[in-house]
Amino acid sequence: MKEKKQRVEDALAATRAAVDEGIVPGGGVAYVRVLHVLDNLNLERDEANAVTILKTALEEPLRIIASNSGQEGAVVLNEIRNNESRNYGFDAAKIEYGDLLEKGIIDPSKVARIALENAASVAGMILTTQSLITEEKQDEAAHAGHDHGHDHGAGGMF
Repeated sequence: MKEKKQRVEDALAATRAAVDEGIVPGGGVAYVRVLHVLDNLNLERDEANAVTILKTALEEPLRIIASNSGQEGAVVLNEIRNNESRNYGFDAAKIEYGDLLEKGIIDPSKVARIALENAASVAGMILTTQSLITEEKQDEAAHAGHDHGHDHGAGGMF
């Protein structure tokens, strides 16, 4: 019951976001369609490197969706880039290309925008941070059957 309630709440939030700011083609296509904006910027070396990273990150949702459906991400990406229709994209459920708006494969613009803003904010914080703390990946084989229930005072952080 909790899961159904959460799904209804998510659907309502997505609908409100779509009403607020409209919709864009889903499946990562909206991010791919903005890549050309980054092509003709006059940038210093570090800024150009950052844009290269950003472009790769913007392509990644589409690549992952294609890969998860058993398709080659680079092939799907090139197919979409070579089509000039803003709504043209990949339907991973049917393994076919077409107009994503007609197919009902959409994202609320607000959700896509906020996801990009949040990712940029986190990237900016990482770039300006002197150090990061992360959990060390535990070797499962080394600890098999050895759950001694403490973390040596490090709280799982190393």
